[in-house]
Amino acid sequence: MAPVKPLKTDLPEMPDKPNRPSRPNRFGIGFLSLFQILLFLVIVIFANYLASYNYSRADLSRAADYSLSSSTGNYLKSKAIAASTTPVKWIMIFRRSSPFYERVRAFAEEYARKSNGKIILETINPIRSPDRTQQLAAAYNLTLVRDLVLIDARPSDSAPIITETPTGTPALNPHITIALADEMLTYATDEKGQRRPDTFRAEDILTARLVEAIEGKPRTFLFLADKSRIDSEGENSPWNHLAATLRYQNIQLKPANLAGLSEIPGEINGLAIIAPKYDFTDEEIKTLERYWNTPRAALLILLTPGECPPQLRTFLRTKGITPRRDRIISKDSDRVITNARGNFTAGIDFIKDLSGQATVFEGASSSLEVRENADDLAVRKISPNPLIRISEGFWGETKFGENQAGETFDAIHDTPAPLYLAASVTRGAANDDRLAADTSRMIVIATTDFLQPDRQRAENIDFLASAANWLVHRESLTGLAPRTIGTYKLPLLDAQVSFINRLNLFFAPIAFLLIGGLVYSSRRS
Repeated sequence: MAPVKPLKTDLPEMPDKPNRPSRPNRFGIGFLSLFQILLFLVIVIFANYLASYNYSRADLSRAADYSLSSSTGNYLKSKAIAASTTPVKWIMIFRRSSPFYERVRAFAEEYARKSNGKIILETINPIRSPDRTQQLAAAYNLTLVRDLVLIDARPSDSAPIITETPTGTPALNPHITIALADEMLTYATDEKGQRRPDTFRAEDILTARLVEAIEGKPRTFLFLADKSRIDSEGENSPWNHLAATLRYQNIQLKPANLAGLSEIPGEINGLAIIAPKYDFTDEEIKTLERYWNTPRAALLILLTPGECPPQLRTFLRTKGITPRRDRIISKDSDRVITNARGNFTAGIDFIKDLSGQATVFEGASSSLEVRENADDLAVRKISPNPLIRISEGFWGETKFGENQAGETFDAIHDTPAPLYLAASVTRGAANDDRLAADTSRMIVIATTDFLQPDRQRAENIDFLASAANWLVHRESLTGLAPRTIGTYKLPLLDAQVSFINRLNLFFAPIAFLLIGGLVYSSRRS
């Protein structure tokens, strides 16, 4: 078949019409843009409204400097706070120009948040609110208003704010305490003898003041000064560090002489025998026995390594703990290691946060014999338990420093593993919830060197603080103690400071202008 040829017509071809752009609907575009903006604002407002009631907080600082410790968190959840019928008032009077304002405010807000409404926080800037500041100063008899946090834990608002002491002197209600900003900062002396800020201990002070306000007064430990020998001279003495550690737990050490005391006063919450040097008489041991056999007795005993008066050793032996006359050491090649390494025992409630954790006790230390699960002790309802077990490779050297050829383990005279550095004793039915509150408790630690400033370790101080709170039946405060916040300096040369200033004042704005110009140019094209 032949191909079909197209038909030819006489009509002229029409030229193509140019494509004209359609005119934009500016009103529709503007309305749509306005609607999108309004819709975005509504979404943002609604999201912020939901986030104000449903949110979570995270401390992203390197050492969790703005998070409360486990001991503080436990106390805020304890019966002491939950049983309060009236919320505890926290009044933070701080200048915003204070270098500690943000840190103290963050801590105070954490206390209020974790108390489940039992703590009500009011933050006042005395510069901007002078009338409110003067009102509080007059109500609480504050003669000089400084940066402080006032904690009002009165059982009811009708309770008087100002009371009288036995001598007739006006004083704040025992349930009202004040935490000054100056107390939160500790100082240290540098190599040049200059006093400079060292650490910031806001949580320590705030928790101690909160406990004191709830309880109305500090717990008191009677320190047997006539039996002890501990260095108390100087700002960094072991005695001052021990007293400070207990003071942060709202426990006060009260020095007294055991000689002449036939009975331990009933208002005393415990006895502290620190570095005993002088022996007890028969009458004093009888006084100690009578106190131990009373309900809720508490004994905190810190022994000088290798030293324990004979009468006190006999007293402790009858409770299942015998201090040994040795020195815990180890050997690495030809080097003698005197710093004892060990682990905290598992299964003990008041040190559960430290369970299994390794630690080092620097300085000298001795071992304890702990008669755990002994039948004769169980009959008398006495339960000794080891708290710190020394690591393998250490032994108790009974002739430390006497062997001219060097220290070596002697199976006949030396003490083999297992070795214990600390132990607890409970007298009474500790496993019976009905009678557990009346148990007597004792803590024995066979070293005092860990109290020295250059030998302190955080886990050992946590252990001592938890042990002290356990002794006074305040289990809610056991756990890891607050960490101190140190001050850090960033040394910069003048040239580096000048470069940073130029970067912030010139280069950064120019960079943003260039980016904005590029974006604008691309949209116009």
